[in-house]
Formats: sequence, structure tokens, C-alpha cells
Amino acid sequence: MKGVIIRVRGIVQGVGFRPWVWQLARTLKLRGSVCNDAQGVLIEIWGEFERLEQFVSQLEQGAPPLSQIESVESSRLEEEENIPVDFIIAASRGGDVRTGVASDTASCSECLSEIFDPHDRRYAYPFTNCTHCGPRFSIVRGVPYDRINTSMASFPMCPSCQAEYEDPSNRRFHAQPNACPDCGPSVWLEDARGKPLDVGREQVLHKAAELIREGRILAIKGIGGIHLACDATSETAVAELRRRKKRYHKAFALMARDLEMISRYARVDPTAAASLSDPAAPIVIMSGQGEMLASGVNPGQNSYGFMLPYTPLHHLLMALLDDPIVLTSGNLSDEPQCVSNAEARDRLGGIADFLLLHDRDIVTRLDDSVVRPSAGRPRILRRARGYAPQPISLPPGFSGSRKVLAMGAELKNTLCLLGERRAVLSQHLGDLENASVFREYQRMLEHYQRLYDFEPDLIVVDKHPDYLSAQLGRRLAEERGLPLIEAQHHHAHMAACMAEHQLPADTEPVLGLILDGLGYGEDGTIWGGEFLLGDYREYRRLASFSPVPMPGGAMAIREPWRNSFAHLAAALGWEQVESVYSDLELVQFLKTRPLANLRKMLDKGINSPPASSAGRLFDAVAVALNLCRECATFEGQAAMELEALAETAESGTEHYSLDLNNCQLEWTALWEGILSDLAKGTDAATIAARFHHSLAHGLVKIAVGLCHQHNVSTLVLGGGVFQNRLLLESMVKKLKAQDLQILIPERVPANDGGISLGQGVIGLRS
Repeated sequence: MKGVIIRVRGIVQGVGFRPWVWQLARTLKLRGSVCNDAQGVLIEIWGEFERLEQFVSQLEQGAPPLSQIESVESSRLEEEENIPVDFIIAASRGGDVRTGVASDTASCSECLSEIFDPHDRRYAYPFTNCTHCGPRFSIVRGVPYDRINTSMASFPMCPSCQAEYEDPSNRRFHAQPNACPDCGPSVWLEDARGKPLDVGREQVLHKAAELIREGRILAIKGIGGIHLACDATSETAVAELRRRKKRYHKAFALMARDLEMISRYARVDPTAAASLSDPAAPIVIMSGQGEMLASGVNPGQNSYGFMLPYTPLHHLLMALLDDPIVLTSGNLSDEPQCVSNAEARDRLGGIADFLLLHDRDIVTRLDDSVVRPSAGRPRILRRARGYAPQPISLPPGFSGSRKVLAMGAELKNTLCLLGERRAVLSQHLGDLENASVFREYQRMLEHYQRLYDFEPDLIVVDKHPDYLSAQLGRRLAEERGLPLIEAQHHHAHMAACMAEHQLPADTEPVLGLILDGLGYGEDGTIWGGEFLLGDYREYRRLASFSPVPMPGGAMAIREPWRNSFAHLAAALGWEQVESVYSDLELVQFLKTRPLANLRKMLDKGINSPPASSAGRLFDAVAVALNLCRECATFEGQAAMELEALAETAESGTEHYSLDLNNCQLEWTALWEGILSDLAKGTDAATIAARFHHSLAHGLVKIAVGLCHQHNVSTLVLGGGVFQNRLLLESMVKKLKAQDLQILIPERVPANDGGISLGQGVIGLRS
């Protein structure tokens, strides 16, 4: 007999990995033990040499679907005495934390069969789960992943559940959230004042469905947070939810019973169907078609964001409804989502008519993830429930013991912990300019470091001096005596995409085309339309959008008309615009604004920072087409409405001219073309489409030219503007004829949600 000790690292706890090892070992008649510890799974195993070889080769091939193996290391066991007579699953051990935590996963088919089977003991039980599905990260307080370290610790198992839990052949073996109606969490309904409704346990969800059909607004506690729900076909209910939540324009997320229900309202292509059915169960953005929902669901948009039920509670509720529901985050606009019952009563009592709550605590707040199929692939726009905190393997050459903490950006913030050949990218945390979001950011920073026993050797922040994440990172570095690196925002966008696509640490330089709203540039100005040549260590700015002042600074983001005036003044001169196009409705509108003050600000450079921002260009064009003029109530609103308008245009290949002058993309010809079309009475949708195709044509032409000029074979596209499907697909179509490798974010958001990963790999190569 030979003995081997095997160390398996990765997502291998809480996903049925030990039962799989146990079954494999017993099938091969091997002896020994398997256990969880702080580093992952540890196997000590004895047997004939050939059978041990079989065991090792099959270990990864047949691993449970939710597992994610990062490494398997083995060494010989010298001890030949006290060899076990059988193979057992041993008690968990402690130690230095090096393992991962599984993400929350949508209900599996076996559990769904049980909750809809009247003869099953878990019939209609909203908290049914097993090792293949259910809550994980949202309930974990520490590792190893054992029940005592989760919010299920307060629910002792009944004899039946305990028997399942202890049976290695049962799919609930060591399923930490395992429960049933006799011993697990319970659900109830209460009114907005906190008074429980007199409804039997079996009728709670029936009553909730009845209230939704009546047009009431419900708060519903799920896995990672509490949502607000109403009938998505009711104009009155949706409008009232918007009024109470103070979310006036941003589209609401939707939940439907199944793919068939979604297809009544949206175009479900194979990519979208696969994303909807994925165990992560994200919101998937699809073009609308067929039946109409309430107009207030998606104002200014042609698409819907649907998700399928991902918990037994949602499945049971949706089975009682014939139409989709709005299922949006339980909060006032821009605040963090409520997670506790006390929070819900305090903060949602003025929004929801009734609250559907339960008594299983949510430890970690998780928003719903968002995916948008684009250019043939599903692309994550918001990485949260179902994806976080799954680790991202670092590319070749990033091995080593150095640990890096990357603090992320200001908007759509995420954190990233890097080391041990992997990056742990946090869930979407939100916009840090909101005080309550910043408090949650700090809490998550502590939670991640504690959960992963993570002590960084280096901290990386954004170069922007005013970002709260950067200020906190600088303070932490000073307090802990750690080195600090400031990563340029757009270089981080580029590096994140490079890392996702596994470009090695010593990669040849690539060309990055980075388009976003804004980022702090090396020269102290605002960047946002950049052509960068570089690798993980360094970069050089080859070209950019021509900088245009932002009159009023941040006010220009909230009031898009300011950008339209600034662009026209910079490209053509306001006097010429006013003289030649005085009859245009756009000009008449702008003349109602306080232009005298703005002109003074621009002339004297008062609070009007120049910005080479792609986002502000989209704002300016949207205003010209009478979209989102007065006030943008959420980031990217004008650009999203402009894209939606362009999608309604008839197909055509005409485009406006773009000029590259002294390495800057100039907008004079573009604005002359737009104003000329407006003067001719060309419909707004056609102009919007021409703008998109013109920009795509010009960007591709410049990018390809720079690649050839600098002998570069890889083009990286990054930044939040590439969430625009029309622009991205137009560019990809034009780039197919080029002999270039095109890298586009997919598993990591193109927006600022991916910045922390880019910061981290820049830090590792410093």
C-alpha cells in the first residue's frame, strides 16, 4: 500500500466536494479520510499505486458542478502504521485561511421537484436547498464553511435533517443551510406598521400573490437582500412604486415565472436563455417585443431586464402569478439595499404596503447581478449575487506570495484581494459618494479581510485625489506602514481586461481603447476617450478625444444640456451656431439657459475642467436630439436613451466625418453634420444611429492605424461606454476584417466595477 496526501484549493467547500471524494475513494476501494480546513480540502489516502493514480486523475474530471478547483498538490505519506480500514469524512480543521467561499446559487431541479411535490416533506417550503444550490456567501460569517460559521447556526436540525446531513450518499450531506418546515427558517407577512397578518403558514405566499394582483407594493426578503415588488403590468402600481422609492427614470428589474413568460415581452435568443438559466440567475437585458408591460417599467428604453426565480420562495410565489413582477432593490434610490427585518421596517415602511419577511439573517448584502448579451457573448455589467466572490485565476507569470489590496473606483465600486495566483473580486458595492454606501464599503473591506485572513503587502488606489476609496487606501497604507501605488484609471480598465483574458504578466504591449465618463489623467485633467499603448507595468497615451470643458464641473454630469452647449461652443463657436442655426429648436432651447454665466465660466476657465470624456460626448448629442436635457437622474441615462433611440432607426451606412488632429479626435465635422441634419428635418432616430456608426467607424479606423503604426497585434476595448451594444457590435463587425486579437470584457464589468482587478494586477507588476 502507498499513501498520498492531497491538497485541493479553490471553491471546494459547501459544494458537495467531500461526498464526491468519499464516493470516488470507496468505489476504488481506497482507505483514508477527507476533511475541510482553512486552506480548502485535505485528503489522506492509501491504496494500490494504480488505484491511487486513477483517483487523482478522476478527482477533477468528475468534480461537483459548483466546485472550482484552483490547484491540486500531492506528496507521499511515509507513515505505514495505523492505516484506516475504510475511507471516512473527518471533522473540519482550522488553520491559516487560503480557501474560497462559494457564491449563492439558484435552486436546483431536485429541490424544485420536492417543493412542488405534495407528498414530499419539503412541499411548499421556501428555504429548501442542498449541496448543489442555495445560499452560501450571503450567510457565511467565517471559514471553514460549517453551519456554526453561518447564519443557520441558530437553527438546530431536526432528526430527519440531521440524518441527511450525516449521510455521505445523500445530496444534503454537510449542506450547511439544510432545513425543513420542522426545524428551519419561517416566512410571514406583516403590514407597513409591523403588525403580522393573521395568515396560516401554508397560505402566506398565496396571500402575498393576492396582494400583488390587487396592485399592492410588497417588500420581499430574499437571499442577498430585500426587494420591492409589484405587478409589472399595472400602470398605477409601477408609478406609485417610482414615486415612493424616488426612482424616477432608471429601469426596474423584473422577475418572470419561466422563459415562456419572458418571451411574451422580450426577445430571448440562445445567449440570453443560457444566461437566464445559469446557476447565478442574473438579470438579463433583452430587447422588448410582443406584449407590453407598464410604461413606467423602462422609461426611455426599448429593453427589459428579466431574471428567473432563484430561490424556492420566488419559485413558489411566481407559480401563483400569471404576469411578471417588478423586483427592484429594497431601498430609497441610491441607498444600499435593506438586508435585515429591522431595516426593512424602518426604511421601507413608507414604500411597501406589506412586508414578506423571514428569520434567516443575511450576513452579506448582495445585489442582483446584471448581464447583457452583446457581440455574441454574455457580458456582466454588475457582478454580484451568483458570481461573487468566485475567484478569478491570475494570468501566467503572476505567481508569488505578494498580497495586494485594490481599493477600486468611486462609482460602481468593488474591492479586490490578490495573491496566491488568484484575484477575489468583491460584489458590486455601489457609489461611494453616498454616505451609507461608503459605510457599507468599509464594512465589506473588514469582512473580506477577515473572511480570507488577508493581510496585504501593498495597497493600490486610483490616482484621483478626491475618490473616497483612494483617500481610505492612503490612510490605511500610512497606518499600516505599507507601500502605496496610484494606478491611473484608464490603465486599470485596460489591465483588468488583459487579466480577464489571461494575457501573461510579461505580455507584449497592447493598444487599449478606453471609453468612459471620466477618470483622473496623468496631466491632472479629466480623461475619458483614450488610446493607450502599454502593458501591466506602464502605458503611453497615443491619442485621445479632444478635451471639451465641463461647465460647472460635476453639474455638467447632472445637467446634460451644459455639455451640449460646451461642445457646440468648442467645435463651432457659439456665435456661429447662433447665427447659422438660429431657427433650430436646440438653439432656441439652449438660449433659455443661463448662457451668459456659462460663457464667462468657459472664457475664464472657472469651474470648467477640460475633459476628453466619451460619456460627455454622448450626453451632448442626446441633448441635441431632445433627450434627457434638463437633468440626468442616474449615471449614463442620456447615453442609454440615445442608444435606445438609435435602435429604432432604419438601417443605413451613412456617417458623419471625424477628424484626428495632433493626436486628438476633433468634433467639428461631426457637429456640422448633426446640425445640418437637424436643419433638414432628419428624424432624430436616424441622427442617433448615424452618430453611433460614425463614432464606431472613426474609432476603428484610428485604432487599426495605431496598431499598425506601433506593430501591435492586440486591441483591448474597455470602459463603461462599451456597455453600449450598438456601438460595440458596430465596431466588432468592422474589426473582423482586421488581423487583430480583440479583447472585450465579459466576466468582469467593462465599467468601473472592474477597476479594482486592473489596479491589483498593476500593483502585482510594480
